[in-house]
Amino acid sequence: MLKNIFMKKSYQRLLQGNRNWAKNKLAEDKNFFKNLSIGQNPEYLWIGCSDSRVPANDVTATKPGEIFVHRNIANVVIQTDMNLLSVLYFGVDILKVKHVIICGHYGCGGVSAAMQNKDFGFVNNWLRSIKEVFAKHKIELEKINDKQNREDRLVELNVIEQVNNLAKTRIVQRAWKNSTLEIHGWVYDCRTGLIKDLNYEMKKIGDIEKIFRYNL
Repeated sequence: MLKNIFMKKSYQRLLQGNRNWAKNKLAEDKNFFKNLSIGQNPEYLWIGCSDSRVPANDVTATKPGEIFVHRNIANVVIQTDMNLLSVLYFGVDILKVKHVIICGHYGCGGVSAAMQNKDFGFVNNWLRSIKEVFAKHKIELEKINDKQNREDRLVELNVIEQVNNLAKTRIVQRAWKNSTLEIHGWVYDCRTGLIKDLNYEMKKIGDIEKIFRYNL
């Protein structure tokens, strides 16, 4: 009984937080929600990890309406993920975002799990793509003796691989043909609060191998 009461209070705390937030926003700008309700026109699409410590708006100091967001475990881009592809389509074709940011983060549980041989049940299917990244860069990674540094490097390599995967989609390539679109690879560091730009980006069809280019 006491446990149920505690859980209810914890849940209600979120609702009270929402009321306080809305009140503060109106105090800052009485037209805040009126303007927000008109529609969204974000310049950025953020593909990040579902980790609760990496909220896109907070870590980039942006306002509601500035970033269109998709999050999944370990920020992966899988060609059969209809959820991600639907978000990508809406962001690129409908909202006309100019930048797509794939942002991983150090200390990622998904990346850490993918480095192990432990059976994680259903999650094995999702972690498979990250294991493929490890296998692809096995020589480099196994030269890193420190476990944490090796994991951090795999986080970076995973982001780079997902940038490549994104560039191989028809949605992105069609955007490159008809407009400008840039894909960027970043990593957020929970230990410092800072984002590291990996300086790995793609801006045109020529940035990917010829076999992956569609004749659009």
